[in-house]
Amino acid sequence: MKSILINLLAAVLAVASVNAEEQKPMNSAKEVAVIKTSEGEMVAEFWPEVAPNTVENFKKLARSGFYDGTAFHRIVKGFMIQGGDPLTKDPAKESRYGTGDPGYKIKAEFNDRSHERGVLSMARSSDPDSAGSQFFICLANVSRLDHQYTTFGKIIKGDDVLGKIGDTEVTTSDSGERSKPTKRVTVDSIKIVPADSVK
Repeated sequence: MKSILINLLAAVLAVASVNAEEQKPMNSAKEVAVIKTSEGEMVAEFWPEVAPNTVENFKKLARSGFYDGTAFHRIVKGFMIQGGDPLTKDPAKESRYGTGDPGYKIKAEFNDRSHERGVLSMARSSDPDSAGSQFFICLANVSRLDHQYTTFGKIIKGDDVLGKIGDTEVTTSDSGERSKPTKRVTVDSIKIVPADSVK
């Protein structure tokens, strides 16, 4: 009799577990960003466990098409590539590249994920809570940025594309930094898709 009760209890718990799985919200599935550029495609995973608001902001902007047609306006060899400025959609606004945002700022979510090659992090001004839409992707380990910029994901496919963009020929920018690409490197689109849909 005791073993029948134990088996019955086990069966009830198994059914409850299956029902709990079925009631998970649809958006709990792991999602990735497919970043289609003029140089090829990259896929990035997200780190919502350390930067939930930053990840949601990036996904929201990507889903709305905010990044489509922007450019990587700042490329520093051996350091990083920077994009996400809506002003870069218009070549006539080149003198203002690097100053654009979505019209709001988000709070920093500094965390223990290190800035290493392929890591996505939010660009900002001197104010820690001044990030909006601009992001950068590290070309190397840059631990000096740790706990000063919000890391929120990493390239998991397309490292060769990242390298190609990082090797783009640059000239001196208005600020005197050798970071101004001599050719336009565009972000054609950023699509948020289920991770298991990317091969």
